[in-house]
Amino acid sequence: MRFDLANSDTTAGRGAGMASRCEAVWLLLLILVVAPCAAPAEAPAAARDIFEDRAEELGVDFVHFAGVSGEFYIVEISGPGCGMLDYDNDGDLDLYLIQGTMLGPGKSVGDAISPPQAGHPLRDRLYRNDLKIAQDGTRVLTFTDVTEASGIRADGYGVGVAVADYDNDGWVDIFLTNFGPNQLWRNRGDGTFEEVIAAAGIDDPRWNSGATFLDFDRDGLLDLFVGCYLDFTFEKHGICRLPSGIPGYCAPEAYGAVTNRLYRNRGDGTFEDRSLKAGVRHEAGKALGVMAADFNLDGWMDVYVANDMLPNHMWINQGDGTFANDGLFGGTAVNADGRSESSMGVDAADYDRDGDEDLFMTHLGYQTNTLYINDGTGVFDDRTTASGLGPPSVGRTSWGVRFFDYDNDGLLDLMTASGDVFVIEALARQNDPFPMRQPNQLFRNVGSNRFRDVSDTAGSVFELSEVTRGLAFGDVDNDGDTDVLLENCNGRARLLINNLGSANHWIGLRLVAGAPPRDQIGAWVGIHRKGSPVLWRRVRTDGGYASANDPRLLVGLADGAAVDRVEAHWPDGTVEAWTGVAVDRYTTLARGTGSRVKRGE
Repeated sequence: MRFDLANSDTTAGRGAGMASRCEAVWLLLLILVVAPCAAPAEAPAAARDIFEDRAEELGVDFVHFAGVSGEFYIVEISGPGCGMLDYDNDGDLDLYLIQGTMLGPGKSVGDAISPPQAGHPLRDRLYRNDLKIAQDGTRVLTFTDVTEASGIRADGYGVGVAVADYDNDGWVDIFLTNFGPNQLWRNRGDGTFEEVIAAAGIDDPRWNSGATFLDFDRDGLLDLFVGCYLDFTFEKHGICRLPSGIPGYCAPEAYGAVTNRLYRNRGDGTFEDRSLKAGVRHEAGKALGVMAADFNLDGWMDVYVANDMLPNHMWINQGDGTFANDGLFGGTAVNADGRSESSMGVDAADYDRDGDEDLFMTHLGYQTNTLYINDGTGVFDDRTTASGLGPPSVGRTSWGVRFFDYDNDGLLDLMTASGDVFVIEALARQNDPFPMRQPNQLFRNVGSNRFRDVSDTAGSVFELSEVTRGLAFGDVDNDGDTDVLLENCNGRARLLINNLGSANHWIGLRLVAGAPPRDQIGAWVGIHRKGSPVLWRRVRTDGGYASANDPRLLVGLADGAAVDRVEAHWPDGTVEAWTGVAVDRYTTLARGTGSRVKRGE
């Protein structure tokens, strides 16, 4: 998230700003010259929009408040993320939306340029899914605001959310990152939550961003990695200006780098700070997106950190409680030109169906988003241009992102959330109170490791120009396709219902273990079919930008209905397989109920 402004009251200088703009022009010209011409996008064969915003109709009336007062605090443009989770264990996904508050010493809500939503306190909100399915299959989807009844009082300046059952009681808990003290809301299992971050030992008053739960030591307990963004305080704040003299937000380069935190779960409701022992405090950065995956396929979960205008971190798990940053060696610290980028959102998945997880990162509009292909050992190659994902991303500053199969054809597509960090002068001259609006994008995987931008045929919601940050993905109506929760900065939340994917065959899986059953975060699952590549998916709730997703696996099968075998590599290293798993429905697979398989067979 780089703000190359030509004149600054703090550290941004005219020379740096002009140099960056020259680099941007050079990069754009290079892309246009070397990038292969993309074929025209194919319009999906659907009578309705692929995605349709139904948030207000379904009872999701949330509007985010950024606390914009004309002071141009950099925090105002950083968030928020959002989340999907089944907090009440009723089998459908509930929604969590993050709120801001007024910023700055002595500032009150009355100082805001865009006033907050009338009649609603400035707090995060939890919406319960009240899905009803009739005997004939008719679905009636509605949401109810249960924030007050839940006991959740999150009234800080919210940034991100991570969800998982950290205490192994069978109920999913909520971890919140803030500009200021974080919060941990423990699920009591009766529809209410209690705030326990001090007791858990993971309180942190800094500006935290992305976070992920993972079992890094394979002891059956979920640990926590928390990214920290900038060493920003109101005392260090300054206002920067565009070449025209219009005031704007200062660059993150104006503020210091910070270190992240790794907390080991003790199993008694508390965590131990293992950041120093594990090695992750040895290198500072400016973390935004954070996610966990097994990038070198050694059976131990690694962590990737997307840093803003600094080399990204690839923390490879050594299997002994320590991590080594292999970002430079593995080819993911900088892009193919050797440049650090404004990495914000990050996602990992096996998009090319070769059995390992590749990486995709979102960046500023004068850069491109970046796709890295994994060779299976944790060494990556920048394939942005060859994939067709480079040129369409120029001019969009993107944040949230996810690999997902929106049309259930068995190929993983991509969606990115966009919204600038520069003040767009044309909008400012129109007195837009938050002049950074851009449309979001949808990219269809067309095979042969290539994508096409199909945003213009995906529906009217992709014609909207907003300041989107967080995206959360999951099947909210349990109809077999992936829906999207979208949270705008200083704007209305949207719930994009998928009207297309369930037309194809699919298989839905929930991977659990223990009593009560708990989602097995980190499990690596293969869907085997005769004559087709194995479709590998990771059980996870992280990925994107500061958001939480459905832990269930929803795997598209196109027009093929037969699945020969489902193979699960559990977080503890054991492997099991099942046959006869039904398609076009959700199935729960419990550890210990399948046939044991030797790793590598």
